[in-house]
Amino acid sequence: MIGSESWPRILNREYGVQRRSRGVEIINLGYNNAVLKNRVVTIVSVGANPVKRLIEAAKKENKLIDATSGRKTRSLVVTDAGFFILSSLQPQRLIERVGQS
Repeated sequence: MIGSESWPRILNREYGVQRRSRGVEIINLGYNNAVLKNRVVTIVSVGANPVKRLIEAAKKENKLIDATSGRKTRSLVVTDAGFFILSSLQPQRLIERVGQS
């Protein structure tokens, strides 16, 4: 919890993006998981074999974060810190959320 607010209140469920004070924007990855908008480098679909190999390599290096909550993985979010975040939302939906301000 951040202060007296809970994550569901911080995240804007309708649009997926919440502007907080000090200009920090949060992207909702689904199921109360989030990432800072300015840390996202790319969002890709996980269907291609090169992406699957990238996921396996990230898992071996302990750089993989599973934010699917047990659901089917549909997209991979790559951050500037070198972390790879699995999401159960479609890549197009996440791209729309990143584009909203």
